[in-house]
Amino acid sequence: MEPIHIQINGLSKKFIHEWVFKEINLLISPKEKWVLMGSNGSGKSTLMQCIAGFLIPSKGEVLWKTQTQRIEVEKIYQYLSVASPYMELIEDFTLYESVEHQRRFKPFIHSYSAEAVIELMQLEQAQHKFIKNFSSGMKQRVRLGMAILADCPVLLLDEPCSNLDAKAISWYQQMIEKYAAQKTILVCSNAVEAEYVFCTNKIEIEQYK
Repeated sequence: MEPIHIQINGLSKKFIHEWVFKEINLLISPKEKWVLMGSNGSGKSTLMQCIAGFLIPSKGEVLWKTQTQRIEVEKIYQYLSVASPYMELIEDFTLYESVEHQRRFKPFIHSYSAEAVIELMQLEQAQHKFIKNFSSGMKQRVRLGMAILADCPVLLLDEPCSNLDAKAISWYQQMIEKYAAQKTILVCSNAVEAEYVFCTNKIEIEQYK
C-alpha cells in the first residue's frame, strides 16, 4: 500500500445557516491513528465524509497526497475503505456473494479469497445465509471485516462498535491490531473507548464550532 498524507487546510462546513465545524487545520501522516470525538449530532461523521471526499466543504480543502503526487478527489475512494453502521449491505446477497462482490472491485490484503475473509470474520456457518436474515451485530461484523481487510492504506470507521457484543468488540480490536497496524485509521466515536483504544491522536469536534 502506498503511504498517504492527508492535509486539511481551513476546513469548514455549514448546512443552511449553521456551521457544523470551522477552520480545521490538520496533517494526518501515514499509519497514524486518529479518533474524531464528539457527541451525537456534533458533526464528526460530517467531518469524516469531507475528509473522504464524499461531501464538499463550505470552505477550505482536503489534500490527499502520495510521496510523489496529489490524488484527485474523484480517485480518493481507491485509497480508502469505510465501515459505518449506516452503510447499506445488499440484503438479497448471501454473505459469500457480498464478500466476493467486494473482492472483485476492491481486493483484500494478501489477495485473500472470499472464503478466507469469511473465516476471519468468524462467520463460516453463515456464508450461504442471506444478509437480510443477519442480526444487526452480524451485519456490523461484515462491514468491519470487509473494511479492515480491504487492500487500502486508509481505513475510516464510524462508531465501529455499534451493535457489537463484548465478544465481537474483542474480535474487532484483534482485527485492527493484526491487519490494520500499517494503515492510517480515523475513528468517529462518542467516547466509547473500546472503539479507539489504539488511537494516539484526537480531534475534539466541539473545539471547532
